[in-house]
Amino acid sequence: MFVDQIRISAKAGDGGNGCSSFRREKFVPKGGPDGGDGGDGGSVILVADPQVDTLVSLYYEPVVRAKSGGNGLGKQKYGRSAPDKIVPVPVGTLVYRMPDVAPHDPMDVPSEDEPPKRRRKIEPGDLELLADLNEAGVQFLLCSGGRGGKGNIHFKSSRNRAPRQFTEGTPGEEGWFFLELRMIADAGLVGYPNAGKSTLLGALSAAHPKVAAYPFTTLHPMVGVMEFPGFRRATVADIPGLIEGAHRDVGLGHDFLRHIVRCRTLLLVVDAAGSEGRDPVEDARQIREELRLYDPLLPKRPWAIVANKTDLPGAEENLPRLAQEFPGIPLMAISAQKKDGLDGLKMFLDAEVGHPG
Repeated sequence: MFVDQIRISAKAGDGGNGCSSFRREKFVPKGGPDGGDGGDGGSVILVADPQVDTLVSLYYEPVVRAKSGGNGLGKQKYGRSAPDKIVPVPVGTLVYRMPDVAPHDPMDVPSEDEPPKRRRKIEPGDLELLADLNEAGVQFLLCSGGRGGKGNIHFKSSRNRAPRQFTEGTPGEEGWFFLELRMIADAGLVGYPNAGKSTLLGALSAAHPKVAAYPFTTLHPMVGVMEFPGFRRATVADIPGLIEGAHRDVGLGHDFLRHIVRCRTLLLVVDAAGSEGRDPVEDARQIREELRLYDPLLPKRPWAIVANKTDLPGAEENLPRLAQEFPGIPLMAISAQKKDGLDGLKMFLDAEVGHPG
């Protein structure tokens, strides 16, 4: 199961209470106060783990709780501090704060302008962004644990030799949070369904995406690692197929578009042969328009056109049209199925996004 959006409830541990106690031992008259302090509660910490590629663990455990600290005891015994709750999340996870009152639907909150029974869908842009865990090993303190209370030993003085005061531990922070995964890859394969993106990813890397002859075979992004000479490498993401109106959340909509925001280079994969009655020139033009409508900054990213399925009839006629329509844009003619022309594409990716492994 691939989960890239999840709402969770997080609660840090409460601090333990301080103790009010007096020393009572034989031959020790008036022993005085000896109440210990309470222990600190555990915090909830998110850690970007490169070994995790989905939020599915939080799908099965949406309520995250850290343990509370122990209470103080007599004889100046301090309560035990609770360990922090470490939650591994994928690299590229965005953390948002949700309203204090959690809605029934993870992505729905009441609208003030609508009757109580109606609800509007909330988008991540409507929430408060707390952190962007975009590098491996980055930690974020989601909820801070409560502090332990003070025992009565801290309240003794020359005027108050038998204090009975103590303080209770402070409660740990809590709240509702929304986590969104935006996968990080050096290059993203963008195109209409059945353009051959998954086949191309399998030919370029050791990834094994599902390949079939029907639209939307790829339902979630897959990332493959490419190896280059000189111990260089790059990551390539296969993005679910795009259709017209994706910027309005048509089809997979935002499930497609948000995962290309972090890609350094975009590869527009088109069916050069038009084997399904599509025009590759119009497909490339429409993809560029969808990217612009979703995020005006996306069309400004470095990009290239990968004309796939050149082994089929009709491809030779469309290649000059693509070059004429998009002058100055790198155009690579390949056949992912037969692995023809991949060397030139690999050289291009090595020069554009290759980095030491």
